[in-house]
Amino acid sequence: MAEIHIRNTGERISGEENVRAFLEKQEVLYEHWNPAQLPAELQEKFILTDEEKTQILSTFDSEIRDLAQRRGYQTWDIIALSDATPNLDELLKKFEQVHTHTEDEVRAITAGKGIFIIKGTDDVGYFNVELEAGDVISVPEHKPHFFTLMENRQIVAVRLFIETEGWIAHPFEDATFQKA
Repeated sequence: MAEIHIRNTGERISGEENVRAFLEKQEVLYEHWNPAQLPAELQEKFILTDEEKTQILSTFDSEIRDLAQRRGYQTWDIIALSDATPNLDELLKKFEQVHTHTEDEVRAITAGKGIFIIKGTDDVGYFNVELEAGDVISVPEHKPHFFTLMENRQIVAVRLFIETEGWIAHPFEDATFQKA
């Protein structure tokens, strides 16, 4: 289940309803899908064949199509990252820069863990959303953020897009941001 860490105050928010309520105030969509419906052999697998990616998309087809219909997403895919991913550290350096997009950035975590760092309202500042299997998040367009891996450095996630070619990151310079 997702947990939030507010960087300015050190406050932690946990529990599905508390997380959802906080994120809603920050204009971030949060939902939870049942990760147990994924076949056991894929629940902790981070190097995937094309067939396994298709199986994950098929497993969550109704949830994906429901979210896509409600939010206007046109296409989706699977991203799988682990220490076995070629050039993982260089890839993470690219991810770990605060940026915005001209469409939502959506992740539905099916295995592993990841973290979004998001710029909240002025009274909140930056906060971390620590995600695990079953957590679904949509960071709205133009909201400064970045996504990276947690200490386990393993994740599988469904990504949904409005634009069929995917999103493009636009760097966001912010003197108030601290890596922490």
